[in-house]
Amino acid sequence: MSYQVTARKWRPMIFDDIIGQPHIVNTLRNAIAYNRIAHAYIFSGIRGCGKTTTARILARALNCLSPINQNPDNTCENCTEILEGRSLDVIEIDGASNRGIEEIRNLRESVRFMPTRGKYKIYIIDEVHMLTKEAFNALLKTLEEPPSHCIFIFATTEVHKVPLTILSRCQRFDFRRISVSEIVNSLKKIASAENISIDDDALIIIAKRAEGSLRDAQSIFDQVRTYCGSEIKAADLIKAFNIVQQDLYFQLSDLLKKHDSLGVLKLVNEVICSGYDINEFVSGIIEHFRNLLVTRSTKSTVLIDASEHYKHLYEVEAQNFSEIDLVRYLRQINELEQTLRWSAQPRYKLEATLVQMAKMENSIQLAELLKEIDELKKKFHNENTQTIEKPIKEQEIRTTGIKVIGKVDAGYLSKTLSQEHSTTLTETTVLNKIKDHSNQYKVNIPNPAPSQDAPVSAVLGQMISYEEVNRYWPELVNTISKSHIAVGTSLTTTSILGVTNGLVKIACSDDYNFNTIKRHKELLARTFHKILGKHVEIEPVLRSNPNIPVKEVFTTKQSQPTAKSSTTSDLSDNPSLNEHPILQILKNELGAEPIDFI
Repeated sequence: MSYQVTARKWRPMIFDDIIGQPHIVNTLRNAIAYNRIAHAYIFSGIRGCGKTTTARILARALNCLSPINQNPDNTCENCTEILEGRSLDVIEIDGASNRGIEEIRNLRESVRFMPTRGKYKIYIIDEVHMLTKEAFNALLKTLEEPPSHCIFIFATTEVHKVPLTILSRCQRFDFRRISVSEIVNSLKKIASAENISIDDDALIIIAKRAEGSLRDAQSIFDQVRTYCGSEIKAADLIKAFNIVQQDLYFQLSDLLKKHDSLGVLKLVNEVICSGYDINEFVSGIIEHFRNLLVTRSTKSTVLIDASEHYKHLYEVEAQNFSEIDLVRYLRQINELEQTLRWSAQPRYKLEATLVQMAKMENSIQLAELLKEIDELKKKFHNENTQTIEKPIKEQEIRTTGIKVIGKVDAGYLSKTLSQEHSTTLTETTVLNKIKDHSNQYKVNIPNPAPSQDAPVSAVLGQMISYEEVNRYWPELVNTISKSHIAVGTSLTTTSILGVTNGLVKIACSDDYNFNTIKRHKELLARTFHKILGKHVEIEPVLRSNPNIPVKEVFTTKQSQPTAKSSTTSDLSDNPSLNEHPILQILKNELGAEPIDFI
């Protein structure tokens, strides 16, 4: 048969022709030059990256009668026999079909014989990972201490399946995937030598579909050549392999930028009607947004495998998206790719994901958001400054006779207001602040007088006393019994234990009454407020004899006023009084200063 496929016709013949594996080629050539030949090698890598080809070139170079720069001349008798497959010194074995222990025993017997013509007897075992466990074990001893004239070269695509005992006895060389640019340059040379016209877009499509395998790229090249003839264009290649057109991905990104959900659904329908594979389409979307992200991040298209035409389109399109938005798109498409494997309706998932992406709002960088907030603050500050017709005049607010709990007379309070206050403090403002805190400490503050001319003053109410609670206790029990019979019954067996700063302690004789009162504390507090007009808190106390009350009244020095008078130091000697929250409000808001302690 005169016709040969491109992969066989253009198989490399010397080390210099091997594409994409310079690290391996240099190591092997140096080993030959310095006579440091190992007794066993193992070549691993994906399909079509040059493992078997390199093994054959190495075998010819070792047995060549007249090598040139560590390359076989391919013209001597030994090289000719090896090329024609009739050499007795270079034996190729298919590991998939000769994987049993009997074949390895035969190999061990033949290893003892010296080479007939060459310097070495070389065994090339392809797909060595297919050997059985017993076959590997039978090979161990021979592989560890082979005869000096014997060399083993193993090739495999799944090196992880080879036992570690075998790997440790070999020099391992990992063949890498061949890049798109290297495949394109190789195909250009072949097309030029074959007088075939092919455009760059078609070459890139072939190189991408090969996925790092030069042999796959050459096989696709043969198929396209048969379909298109001597002139190959990207459009014909797309039709021959039903490849998703690159323009569809740019159309999709444009629709996402415009938030056009209807356009996205129409695009998906076009993809389905054209017979494109959904998984391939999703993979293309991932690659498209990856290219946009790389272009946006690096400000260049060096890291993109595309023709110059599409590189220019990526430069333009990348300006329409932020890096954060592109990352969000990639994350959603990656999740979609994972879920499509188990989906019974992949089209619906694709449509839902793309519509969701179309509805996504653009992301805002945190730095940009902070900048906008600062600008709004400046604008608001400028507007407030313009609305103030004249600066606030300094004034003094003086109050008289403000008494607080414990018979402490704050006296005349004064403070000069600074211009940083945009409003004037009034009696209502101050009393409202005091009332906020008085509620926390069970203090009644009277409402401000309606007259605005009245001085800022308030008389803080007395805290509830034991006698007052005890006097209204029967009325409280009757009122509770009308609405909550069980609670009223429990109250009849209890008594007032004491009153402490608005906290009414109720003595209970057993756990049942204790739990009942505890569950209805809010009810009792509301009833107290309804009857007495004062806020209290209820605390049940478990006591063996509740009929013996303990009269505890703590109203913050609410005893008869003494004749003792003191200065500011007397107030500082009482830290609990000095730190009272109502006094703190008077000091902070009105600049109150202690005058006398009654």
